[in-house]
Amino acid sequence: MRFILWFFAVIGVIAVAVFGLGAYAAYHFASKTPEIADTTVLRFDFQRPMTERASVGLASQLLGNHAQSFTDTIDAIRRAADDPRVRGLVARTGEVPLGLGQVQELRDAIGQFRSHGKFAYAYAETFGDLGGGTRAYYLSTAFDEIWLQPVGAVGLIGVAAELPFFKGTLDKLGVTAAFDRRAEYKSAMTQMTATKLPDTDREAFVGLIHSVYDQTANGIADARKLKPDEVRTLIDNGPYLTDEALAKRLVDHVGYADEAFEAARKKAGSGAKLMNGPEYLTAAKVGAPTGQVIALVRAVGEIRSGHNPDGPASDEDGVAADDLVKALDQARRDSAVKAVVLRIDSPGGSAIASETIWRAVKRTHDAGKPVVVSMGNVAASGGYYIATPADKIVAEPGTLTGSIGVFSGKLITGGLWDKIGVSWDEVSQGRNAGIDSSLHDFTPDQHDKFERSLDQVYHAFIGHVADGRKLDPVKAEAIAKGRVWTGAQAKDNGLVDALGGLDTAVTLAKQAAHIAPDATITLRPYPQPKSTVERIMADLSDGNEDGSSARAAAAIDRLAALAPLLARLDAVTRALEDTDGARATMPPVELGH
Repeated sequence: MRFILWFFAVIGVIAVAVFGLGAYAAYHFASKTPEIADTTVLRFDFQRPMTERASVGLASQLLGNHAQSFTDTIDAIRRAADDPRVRGLVARTGEVPLGLGQVQELRDAIGQFRSHGKFAYAYAETFGDLGGGTRAYYLSTAFDEIWLQPVGAVGLIGVAAELPFFKGTLDKLGVTAAFDRRAEYKSAMTQMTATKLPDTDREAFVGLIHSVYDQTANGIADARKLKPDEVRTLIDNGPYLTDEALAKRLVDHVGYADEAFEAARKKAGSGAKLMNGPEYLTAAKVGAPTGQVIALVRAVGEIRSGHNPDGPASDEDGVAADDLVKALDQARRDSAVKAVVLRIDSPGGSAIASETIWRAVKRTHDAGKPVVVSMGNVAASGGYYIATPADKIVAEPGTLTGSIGVFSGKLITGGLWDKIGVSWDEVSQGRNAGIDSSLHDFTPDQHDKFERSLDQVYHAFIGHVADGRKLDPVKAEAIAKGRVWTGAQAKDNGLVDALGGLDTAVTLAKQAAHIAPDATITLRPYPQPKSTVERIMADLSDGNEDGSSARAAAAIDRLAALAPLLARLDAVTRALEDTDGARATMPPVELGH
């Protein structure tokens, strides 16, 4: 009992500390703007996690473990390319937690930076040790020089995909997977209904692997001034230890991080200062010119219906349909917004939620406000569904997209319960009341309804693709069938308009909005991210539309109401602890006022 009281006391102290530290941190950091030296070298750590989200929760901010913003990283590099004070950059690149699409977008940004006569050095302790370093090394080849420490490796080994199949396990458990799909390339369900890749799935995966492999090998060859066949031979004979990597011209220097940083300072010139990329971006934005507004709306994570409650300590990810619709509606109604860039990094999710978001994107387009989609690592299934009304769709060559299809079903667990001796009984009214029950399979009538629901979603998806991409429905279905494509493949078959990153999408949005190519624009996030203090105050005020602040206040009131009860429990506990056993106690009687 004493532990419970102690626990509540600690929670109270932590709550006060969190709110106090949050307010202090926001004030402290907001009051200081870093200065950019006349001779600056930017320093990045691409091994730290990066997020496509606009902001992170208060808990992560206070604990200091939140991810870097990928969009801000690209923005910092782009701004630095035009800043005469920045002479170069040096980045840690050995173990990058990035998808292929993000790696290619980062490579493009580094390439543009170098095209302005500036240098870029990459440093790594190792590229994946004896394997798994291909993607990180591919990123590093965008730099002028690659540094590798003396004890390290270049795990350049190629591209592979390994998929687990669970049918054997389900069979042993007595569980049956009652799933179906539209159409034959929609592969997610086969991991529960098969023991290996069906021919159609294998065909799709082979195509994906070949496309990714070619993009990687050709990119490395071009950057390192090697022939593509030479790179393929290097991949086949990898991985390489440090001395081997140097001899094969895979790296330029063997040295430690401090030596790479010192080399960068010397390259920049006398008095050069190192500056962290995020700090540079904060300073560079101060006093920067503004221009016409293009809205940036993000759809990051799995798509689902409803609202994503974002309290002061929340870090919940995902695409909540209600929130995304609200953001799109705000951008559509804002007369200052000339176009919308929808950044999608989503593998899909709920078909119903995807339809809801599709409608909001189409309303924005139909209102005469151009919409351009920028795809990140993946924009497949529902992620592609919500992109179809856009004026233009942009993807990186390695973006996974398409997967125009649907699957659904249920796991039937009746056999499992029989195996372990659990029996069930049920009472229901309505012939199809148990259509979603996991205890038994569909009846013939229920199965017919299930199949028709799949047809409805699939035909709607095909219709949206045909309308949005100006394709004949027959052609749209021919390139659909649930198949996943790389961005390069999608560009060839008409599902994507252009290859590139967020900057390419912004350029196309400017064109669609009749903004001059060289005009300055403001890329404004919707919804507007809140500062730490704003998020705290919003949750403590009574003005939130969704009632979250009212709920927070109510929760505080309920905790306050527990104080007398906890005091009584404390008195009882002390009395019991002061005796030799569980004796009767007479706590004080109190009258309420």
